[in-house]
Amino acid sequence: MDLTHAAVAFASAFVAGAINSVAGGGTLVSFPALIWLGLNSVAANATSTVAIWPGTVGSIWGYRRELRDAEPRFRVLIVPSLIGGITGALLLKWTTPAFFDKLVPFLILFATLLFMAQEPVQRMMKTASAESRKSTSWLVGAILFQLGVGIYGGYFGAGIGILMLAALSILGLKDIHEMNSLKVVFGGSINGIAAAYFIWSHMVEWPYVLIMAVGAILGGYGGAGTARKLGRTAVRRIVIAIGFGMAVSLFVKK
Repeated sequence: MDLTHAAVAFASAFVAGAINSVAGGGTLVSFPALIWLGLNSVAANATSTVAIWPGTVGSIWGYRRELRDAEPRFRVLIVPSLIGGITGALLLKWTTPAFFDKLVPFLILFATLLFMAQEPVQRMMKTASAESRKSTSWLVGAILFQLGVGIYGGYFGAGIGILMLAALSILGLKDIHEMNSLKVVFGGSINGIAAAYFIWSHMVEWPYVLIMAVGAILGGYGGAGTARKLGRTAVRRIVIAIGFGMAVSLFVKK
């Protein structure tokens, strides 16, 4: 890995960390950057997951107050998050790079569309009743949905935060800080167990992981200031533009 590759990897992770701290969707930057640097799509996905995960620890610490106040019943969703995460990671391990290459443009496009739909979905679902999440059917439905999110997240990753925020809105939560705190824990569980499996299976490129982990942590801490100055709306528009641009470029490349 030469200096140019190292610089691009660091910069993409830095930007991803900053975006994740404000709007989520940073994987839409780090993952395609690794493909452009020459990694096959499976290795790029695994490497990006492992490299960006350390930023989750800081986010969990930042939301520690909201997590203490969150309804205890939601903690059960950590279980399907872990099961789904390892299942998705296993599916990725069994997927050939050639097949995953064909899926990647569609996955990026899907994640970008999810990112666009996040706020409209949340506005639509604000009428959900808090009583709905006290029933057995709510619990079963929430577990099954989170299992699906976990499988998708372990397999690809981009967009899981958006899926979880939408689901939490549907389930009746209205405090965005509480929702984000739960999203960080569930997403950290999904990506954490997937990352552990990718490491155990020797699916990651360690030189990139080490450089990008530093970039993601610094981006989440320092780059967030710049992102906040731009404003949430501007950051969202940038992420959407990047997502569509990368999807189109990969479709053309096919």
